[in-house]
Formats: sequence, structure tokens, C-alpha cells
Amino acid sequence: MDFANLASQLNAGTILPEGIVIITLLGVLIVDLILGRTSSRWIGYLAIAGLLASIAALCLQWDAINPIAFSGGFNGDDLSIVFRGIVALSAAVTILMSIRYVEQSGTALAEFIAILLTATLGGMFVSGSSELVMIFISLETLSISSYLLTGYTKRDPRSNEAALKYLLIGASSTAVFLYGASLLYGLSGGQTELSAIANGIATANVGQSLGLVIALVFVIAGIGFKISAAPFHQWTPDVYEGAPTPVIAFLSVGSKAAGFALAIRLLTTVFPLVAEEWRFVFTALAVLSMILGNVVALAQTSMKRMLAYSSIAQAGFVMIGLIAGTDAGYASMIFYLLVYLFMNLCGFTCVILFSLRTGTDQINDYSGLYQKDPLLTLGLSISLLSLGGIPPLAGFFGKIYLFWAGWQAGLYWLVLLGLVTSVVSIYYYIRVIKMMVVKEPQEMSDVVRNYPEVRWNLPGFRPLQVGLIVTLIATSIAGILSNPLFTLANNSVTHTAILQAATIVHTQASAITTNQAEDL
Repeated sequence: MDFANLASQLNAGTILPEGIVIITLLGVLIVDLILGRTSSRWIGYLAIAGLLASIAALCLQWDAINPIAFSGGFNGDDLSIVFRGIVALSAAVTILMSIRYVEQSGTALAEFIAILLTATLGGMFVSGSSELVMIFISLETLSISSYLLTGYTKRDPRSNEAALKYLLIGASSTAVFLYGASLLYGLSGGQTELSAIANGIATANVGQSLGLVIALVFVIAGIGFKISAAPFHQWTPDVYEGAPTPVIAFLSVGSKAAGFALAIRLLTTVFPLVAEEWRFVFTALAVLSMILGNVVALAQTSMKRMLAYSSIAQAGFVMIGLIAGTDAGYASMIFYLLVYLFMNLCGFTCVILFSLRTGTDQINDYSGLYQKDPLLTLGLSISLLSLGGIPPLAGFFGKIYLFWAGWQAGLYWLVLLGLVTSVVSIYYYIRVIKMMVVKEPQEMSDVVRNYPEVRWNLPGFRPLQVGLIVTLIATSIAGILSNPLFTLANNSVTHTAILQAATIVHTQASAITTNQAEDL
């Protein structure tokens, strides 16, 4: 094979955004090695600049003529571009909120950013991988980096405990996923590329075999762990409570987005012959996630644990779009994850600010906060109202789009359950806002009564202020000016070949089922 053919098959320019992240990662390590701790004041901005450059490279690759790279191992289509952008953007905002937090914990900032960039790299590769080996390596890159980040504040016993639990459960889920992938490899006759696996399964006529069903269940178990869907959520509350807050901010958005990207690509490409089965399984996961996440969140006294169960419930809402299996369903997932990025990171920025100033994350300690810190109160209130789906904020339009797509696909009772559990979620979100705003001065908590003077010129606080204001503005106006995001989500679906093929198959199957029902 000559060099020209090899270069055309590799098509390495497709991973230019990931290449920029790798160069940024190496730059952070080299600068820290040369300059030491003196680089900590600006090394975070170097990492953010690299991530923004990566996002710019993703924008330039939109509607690429030849998105397939590495002989089919990586697909840089519009769907992967959006998800890779979400992962990179969540990492950039996470670094803004990490600088002061990591410094105050007494640990090294450069190593933290390097591990976070490695996790970002894993998430971006997961979002575009279309080959089993690359999927597994990318998942492990994301997972192992996440374990390290969870236990990064090694002087905190809660962080050590969270990292150990995350590692043990994560290793189990990885083994389960790998076993499912090995079954796919065997059933397809030794194929690893996703479309080749689907063709191999169809040719071997094992589309309804027990082996394929077992592989499906094992693969879904691995995906369910990544998106923290019930009943694979056991790690979520403990890890959210014990891990450094910027880490769980990234896991709740970046890792979850990568998990959903993997779910869409893997299920629509490899399992079209058992589409009804995997939709049934995801329906059960969505029901469990929405009910358990929202009901258990009512009893939480820790803000981080409440947001953990909220994250489980949000995964249940997003799964409605996946189950719908239509263009609108996939687009609604993408749109919701885009707005979820801003409103969730805005909330976590406020939680970090409060914990830095007070050293606590108990909900009761927020009583009367508006009298001492109006900006933090406003930011947390807007983010919680948006997560609850209150109009005209971004979360409202995201949920409306998801529910509309589900209703159009005939998922009537699932949409009704989503509406009911959304009402439940509003209660525990409003409870926090009531604590901050409605309390009388004499009912102010002792923590807030001793609240330090709000000073943004302290070392490391300016990035937090920037992150808070940017995410607050985005959460506020993304709902009112949502048309560009709608267009982006819709185009990413209509311009992606695998989703168009999956949508056609699903529509034909639905039509056949409807005709059979009418005949009966």
C-alpha cells in the first residue's frame, strides 16, 4: 500500500480537535515542569485556550465531506462533532471553577488539569469511535482519569472513599461491557467495526439469538453506568458527595454526554434487529431513573447529594429522546444536553463558591444567603429553576422538546410520567431557593451569619466569577434565544447518515406494527 492510500484511509485530520487537546495537555505538563508552582496563576488559562481552539476546530469540520478516519475506527460526523464540543466545553468551564478550589485543597493544579484534559480526550474519542477496540480504549481513558480525579484530594478521607467505590463499581461495569463486546465480536464472525458487526450478524442470521440479547443487556449495563441511570446509579450519590466538586461537575455533563453519544452510535448501528428489545430496556431504565432520582432527592440534606439524584433523574428525561428513535427524538437529546451543560455547571459553580467561603454544602446552611451574596443566590436560583423546567429558562424548552418528541413517537405514558416527576423535582429545587430568599433575617443560618465579605479580587476567584456569569447568562437566554441551538441539534441529526438509516428502519417497523394492529 502506497503512502497516498494509507494517508487517505487514516484521514488523520479528522481528529485535529483531539490533537489540539493532546498538545495542550503536553504544554501544561512541560510548562509546569519548567516553571513549577509559579505557573499556577495562568496555566489554567492555557488549558482553556487549548480547549476553545479545539472547539473552533470542531466548528470548521462541520459537514465534512469525508468524516471517516482510521479505516472506519473513528467517525467525525456532525453527531460526534456536537458531542465532542459538549465534552470540551464542559471541561473548559470546569477548569474555570477548579483553579481556586484545587489551590485551597493544597494539591497541585497542573496535574489536576492534565488528568482532566486526559478525561476530556477520552470523552471526545468515545463520542466519535465506531470500532470496538477504540471504544474500549477511549472508555478506559475516560474512566481511569475520572477515578484519579475523584480521589485527587487525597488528604480528604471522603474523597478516598468515593474514589475506591467508583473504581470498584466502574471496574465491574467495564468487565460487563467488555464481555458484551466480545460476544458481538464472536457473533459477527470476528468483526470489530460497528457497521461490519451489524452486517455480520445479519449475514449469520443470528438477529434474534439468545447470544445477541445477552450482548445487548451487557452493553446496556456498561452504558447505564456511564450515564448514571438507575439501577446502575449506585456510585453516583457517594462519588458526588465525596469527590472534589469541580470533578463531579465535569462527570455530570462531560462523562454523561459521552455515554449518550456511545449509546446512540452503538445501539442504532449494531442492534437494529433487536431495536424493540433495547427500547424496552431503556424504557425501564428511564422509568426507574425518573422515579428514583426525583423521589429520593426529596429527602436529601446535602446539596451535592441532591444534585446527584437530580443527575440520575435528568438521565431519565434524556432517555425519552433515545427511546423515541425519531429525528426529533435524537435532536431533543442533543438540545437538552446543550442547555443542561450551562444550567448544571452554573449550579455547581455556585455550590463551589459557597463551600469555598463557608466550608459546608448542607442545604439548611443556605438560609438567608440572599442578604449576604445576591449574585450567588441569583445564579443558584436560576440554575435550579431551569433544571426544574420553569419557563422561560432553557431547561423548560429542553423538556418541552423531549416530551413533544416522545409524544409524537407514541410514548404517551412515559411522557406523562416525565411530567409528573418534573413536578416533583420542582419541589426540592424550590425548597433550596426558599431557604435562600424567603427566610427572615432572624432565621439566617449561623454559617451565613458569619459569611465572609464577598471579594472577587482574591487569588483564583476571578475565574469563578467569569464562569458563574457566563453560565448564568447562557442559562437565562438559551431558552428565549433557543432557535440557534434547535437548528444545531436538528442539523446534527439530519446530516448524520447512521441516524437517518436508523430512523427509516424505525419508521418502517412502526408502520408494520400499526398495520398489524389494525388488521387484528
